[in-house]
Amino acid sequence: MSPRLDHYINGQTRPPASGVYLDSYEPLCGQVSGGVAAGNADDVAVAVAAASAAQADWRARRPIERGRIMLALAAKIRAQSAALSEIERRETGKPPWQAAAEIEVAAQYFEFYGGLVNVFQGEKIDLGSGYHSYTSREPYGVVGVITPWNAPLNQAGRAVAPALAAGNTVVLKPSEFTSGTSVAVARMAVEECGMPAGVLNVVLGAGAECGAALVSHPLVRKVAFTGSPRAGREIAHIAADRIIPLTLELGGKSPNIIFEDADLAQAIPGAVRAFIINAGQVCLAGTRLLVQRSIHDQVVAGLAKAVQAFKVGPGADAMVGALTTPAQYERVKQWFQIARDEGLNAVVGGEVVENPEWGQGWFMPPTVYAGVTNDMRIAREEVFGPVLVVIPFEDEADAVRIANDTEYGLAAGIWTQNLSRAHRIAASVEAGQIYVNEYGAGGVETPLGGFKSSGYGREKGIEALHHYTQLKCVTIKL
Repeated sequence: MSPRLDHYINGQTRPPASGVYLDSYEPLCGQVSGGVAAGNADDVAVAVAAASAAQADWRARRPIERGRIMLALAAKIRAQSAALSEIERRETGKPPWQAAAEIEVAAQYFEFYGGLVNVFQGEKIDLGSGYHSYTSREPYGVVGVITPWNAPLNQAGRAVAPALAAGNTVVLKPSEFTSGTSVAVARMAVEECGMPAGVLNVVLGAGAECGAALVSHPLVRKVAFTGSPRAGREIAHIAADRIIPLTLELGGKSPNIIFEDADLAQAIPGAVRAFIINAGQVCLAGTRLLVQRSIHDQVVAGLAKAVQAFKVGPGADAMVGALTTPAQYERVKQWFQIARDEGLNAVVGGEVVENPEWGQGWFMPPTVYAGVTNDMRIAREEVFGPVLVVIPFEDEADAVRIANDTEYGLAAGIWTQNLSRAHRIAASVEAGQIYVNEYGAGGVETPLGGFKSSGYGREKGIEALHHYTQLKCVTIKL
């Protein structure tokens, strides 16, 4: 990673207009590692102007031509996987295996939409003799994409790939904590894969200044944002004033429901993975484990044993890495005190321990709390760390009531060997993704999005292309 990271605009590296750089950190050691351009409205204006100027040519290209460039970018991302993985490992604190897996998913987004765009078309509408009516899907123009720090290139690809495939140009604003791979891939696209300059631009900086300027810019006609509900509401206010569409993927406090007939040999390790992956820094994480009372104690004992088998640390053999930002590390530590104030004792974890292997890195022990009720703060608010609460329930109706008693609705898990029950619960739980007998299943092909305060709009799958295009209907009297 370069000591100083600059914007990438109109096919060129560009220093910040202010000349100011923000500190960047290495979570594995807890130290400042360099600087990131502190973008402002002036930088955003230059990037949006470049994207706007490039849009007509990009849109005019045949879909198959745009697809070829995106497929070439997918291949280049794979070829550079080791270098990109190392950037993400150092910026996010992920274990090497996880960083590599997320780089592969990013490549798959460009691959999927690079092929799919060739068959994404409108439809003919039959109005009877004398009329010819048809629809077409057209790009918005300049799309602003704002991504968080927990899965940098994965989430950038999730929004950027369908936006570009549909004929839009993009200004991407990644998190100031994890900007390296976004800049690297934008450079690959333009300098090595034939993407015209200005089609994909990356502006760096803090959300309050750089992100807000992007959403507010009059030439930005669509915004995709992934992040906290608080920031999502602020962006939604700006977008509402401008009357532009949004895709919002926000927080979650997802229920993961284990029924008494579940295969516990699968359900218990599955429940651990659901909250422990990426050190719990996942909006989809299954952090509320609802367990039928008849098997509650058995499951809690199994969780404690399973959690202790997951290695935490900076090593290549670790399953759980560091928290990504110093602020998030401090927030998760505060939750341990909140849990104690609510009368809870951790079954495992629950406090930061001294570990010589961890050094000064921002590592957090996976933690499980039992005896939790759904009205406690720790059951209602998103922790965004490796913290699981276990809540007992009596029957199906009780499970659904508890699962839906939340402001969020991003995902839910169901563990049962009763197929009818799986369908009943899936139909009743208010969430955009339902997983049965696995948690987090799916791929770039499966649509993703939330209910309630977890956001609106959809990413991934064919559905995403609908959200990055606007529908036009033409009717002709013959």
